[in-house]
Amino acid sequence: MMSVEIFEGERVDYIIPDQLKIIQSPSVFTFSLDAVLLADFVYVPIQKGKLLDMCTGTGAIPLLLSRRTKGTITGIEIQNKLVSMAERSVALNELKDQISIQHKDILELEDELNEEYDVVTCNPPYFESKNPKDHHHNEHYAIARHEIYCSLDDVVRIAAKSLRNGGKAAFVHRPERLMDLLSLMRMYHLEPKRLQFVYPKQGKEANMILVEGSKGGKPDLKLLPPIIVYNESNEYTEEVLRAYGR
Repeated sequence: MMSVEIFEGERVDYIIPDQLKIIQSPSVFTFSLDAVLLADFVYVPIQKGKLLDMCTGTGAIPLLLSRRTKGTITGIEIQNKLVSMAERSVALNELKDQISIQHKDILELEDELNEEYDVVTCNPPYFESKNPKDHHHNEHYAIARHEIYCSLDDVVRIAAKSLRNGGKAAFVHRPERLMDLLSLMRMYHLEPKRLQFVYPKQGKEANMILVEGSKGGKPDLKLLPPIIVYNESNEYTEEVLRAYGR
């Protein structure tokens, strides 16, 4: 793999052992399990196609998707520092011919895109931005976690507009926002097709949901078997290890 500049406070981690590297900074942003599970969950065309990842952060989802498809992948991110890390991670993995990262507000896409993509993914901010006092003290984490620059409505609406008819959109979110997400998907003609709950351990409440919809699809929602993250020994289960490529 080629070498790229690593700035102070950054580090290089493996997403996939001995295969995919990612540049991160604990003081700015690091990817988490939700990105890994979403990249593993979503339908992707294997040989070709156009994929879009909104709110891409440091580019974890585009990097992971590159293992599953030969299609072209675009990542959109509003935070300049994260864009820089994502671009350098793409270069580090020699994937510039397949992945492009754009420094852009996803709201700008509304006037630019029209039924262009086969697949759209998004790991959006989870929390509504009702009271700034509740935001994380770190600006970068606050933007990633709270709907400061885009709402769930924005995410679903723009995903729908970006897709060709029959294209797939997949989201990861928290269970308490499930009805909001499903309602918005139907409102914007992204018919929910696959739903999967993620549980931290057996017997615990779900703390994550994965949902995929088809633009212009007919009602036919399938509830997939749940994902359990940790086994009784507090180690990743086989399903989670598989998502990490282990």
